[in-house]
Amino acid sequence: MASALTPQQLSETHRPTLDQALDVISTRAYWSPHPEHPKAYGEGGAPGSLGAAEGKAAFDALLGTRLDLGQPGTDGWVGGEVSPYGPELGVEYPHADLDVLLPAMKAGTAAWRAAGPEVRALVCLEILSRISSRTHELAHAVMHTSGQAFMMAFQAGGPHAQDRGLEAVAYAYREQVRTPETADWSKPQGKRDPLKLHKSFITSGRGVALVIGCNTFPTWNGYPGLFASLATGNPVLVKPHPRAVLPLALTVSIAREVLGEAGFDPNLVALAAERPGEGIAKTLAVRPEIRIIDYTGSTAFGDWLEENARQAQVYTEKAGVNTIVVDSTDDYRGMLANLAFSLSLYSGQMCTTPQNLLIPRDGIATDDGAKSYDDVVADLSAAVTGLLGDDARASALLGALVNPDVRARVEAAGELGEVALESRTVANAEFPDAVVRTPVVVKLDGTKPDDGAAYLSECFGPVSFAVAVESTAAALDLLRRTIREKGAMTVGAYTTSPEVERAIEDVCLDESAQLSLNLTGGVYVNQTAAFSDFHGSGGNPAANAALCDAAFVANRFRVVEVRRQA
Repeated sequence: MASALTPQQLSETHRPTLDQALDVISTRAYWSPHPEHPKAYGEGGAPGSLGAAEGKAAFDALLGTRLDLGQPGTDGWVGGEVSPYGPELGVEYPHADLDVLLPAMKAGTAAWRAAGPEVRALVCLEILSRISSRTHELAHAVMHTSGQAFMMAFQAGGPHAQDRGLEAVAYAYREQVRTPETADWSKPQGKRDPLKLHKSFITSGRGVALVIGCNTFPTWNGYPGLFASLATGNPVLVKPHPRAVLPLALTVSIAREVLGEAGFDPNLVALAAERPGEGIAKTLAVRPEIRIIDYTGSTAFGDWLEENARQAQVYTEKAGVNTIVVDSTDDYRGMLANLAFSLSLYSGQMCTTPQNLLIPRDGIATDDGAKSYDDVVADLSAAVTGLLGDDARASALLGALVNPDVRARVEAAGELGEVALESRTVANAEFPDAVVRTPVVVKLDGTKPDDGAAYLSECFGPVSFAVAVESTAAALDLLRRTIREKGAMTVGAYTTSPEVERAIEDVCLDESAQLSLNLTGGVYVNQTAAFSDFHGSGGNPAANAALCDAAFVANRFRVVEVRRQA
C-alpha cells in the first residue's frame, strides 16, 4: 500500500525547517518555528491548528474515555489521573504485555534504519508539526496533569517542548551525516593494480529506547530523548509518570499516526502505562531489549538506573541544589524583582528554580546604598509579597502544587529555621480545589552544620533558603561544595566586581554548572531557550547529560561499515 506521506512531500514541507534548525544550533541565535502566543493557532493562525475553543473542546472530549492506541499486546486498561486543580480525568490507557509489545516494536527497525537520517528527521518534523497543531489541546493536558498554570502549560508544554524536540532532531541529523553514506577507496600498490573497495557506512540505532516521563514537565523533559532516539533509528517506548500520562499518550498517538502514513511500522513508538504501584520502570529498565534510557526525576531512582541498567546507555536528569550568590548589584530593585519571579514561577517546581541564596552576613553594596543581610532578605520577601498579592495574578504565576509531598515540604519549612516570608494559601477562583501556596523563605546560617543539613539537600517546591555567609569568598567555597556534592542545574550571581565575576565563573567552569550573571530584566535563571541555551551540563551530579548537545545524541547510534570488492 502506498504511503500517504512520501519522502518528497516530507522534504518539500520540512527540509527548510531542518536546515534552519541546523544553522541556528551553530549560531546560537534566538529562533523558534513554534509560536508562543495562543492566538497564533486556529482561525487566522497556523493552518490546520486547533484554536483556543477547539483545543479545550478536544481536551474535554477525552475526559472519561478510553484512549486506544491500537498497540499489540494490550492486556488491560489503566488510568486514575487526578488534576492538581481537582477534577478526575477518567482517561484509560492500554496496559501492555511487554513480551508481546517489545518484539513488535523491534519488527519495524530494519525499514526505519534503511530510510536513512534525512527521512527519519523529516518524519520526526512531521510528528512535531502535528503536535504543534494541537498545542491548545495538549496545553490543557499538561495543565491538568502537572499543575502548571494555563499559560505556562501552553508555552512550556507546547512550543518550548516542541522546540526542544526539534533541537534534538537537528543534533541527531548533524551527527549522523558527519560520515558519508558511501566511499570508493583506492590504495596505490606501485607497479601493481591498486587495491579497490567500495564502502558503505550505515547508521544503526542501539535498540529500543525507553523514555521515563516526569510529573512536572511531561513533554518538555520527554521530547528531547524521544526525538533524539527516534531520529537515530531506535524504536521508542514511552513510560509516563502515573500522574501525567495524558500529554505523552497523545504524543504517542500522533507519532504512531504519522509513522503509519509515512509507510513505517507505527509500533516504532508505543506507550507503557502502568497499574497503581506496579513500578514498571524498574522492570523495563533492566530488560535486554532496552538499550537507551532517558529519565527525569529523583536522584535515588536516577542513581539506581545508572548502577543497574548496565545494558543500556542511560541519560539522567536528577535533583540538584541551585544557588544564587549575591555579592553586589547596580540595580537592586531589578535584582529583587527578578529573584521574586524566579522563586515564584510554577511554585518553585522546576529543576532550575533557585533554592539557596548566599548573602554575606555584613551585607552588600547596591545602587540604593548599603544593604544588610536582613535588609536583603526583608526586601526580597516584600518583592515576593507584592508580586503575589492579588490571588488571580498569583494563581496565573504559581499554578498548583503537583502533589501532597510538595505541600508537606512547604508546611514543614518553618521547622528548619527562622521564617522570613510565610507561605500563604491562594484561592483559585476557577478551580477551588486547587492547592496553591506562595513561596516560603527561611533564614539559615552558613556556618552552622545543623543548618547545612537543610540547605545542602534539595527541598523541591516553593521553599528557598537565605543563607548568611561570612563573605563572598565563603559564598564561593559553599557554591563549589554544593555543586560538587549535590549538583546544580543552574547557578546565578549578582556582582559589580569584575574580579568576583571571574571567580564565580571559574567555580562554574571547574564544576560544570550553567551560570547566569546579573539578571534584572525579563530573562530568569530558571528559563532556558532551545537552540541557544544548554539545559544542564552533564558534568555535575544533577544530570549526566545536557539538553541538547552532540553527546546527547551521538551514543544513540553506531556507524556500521560494509566493504565490497570493487
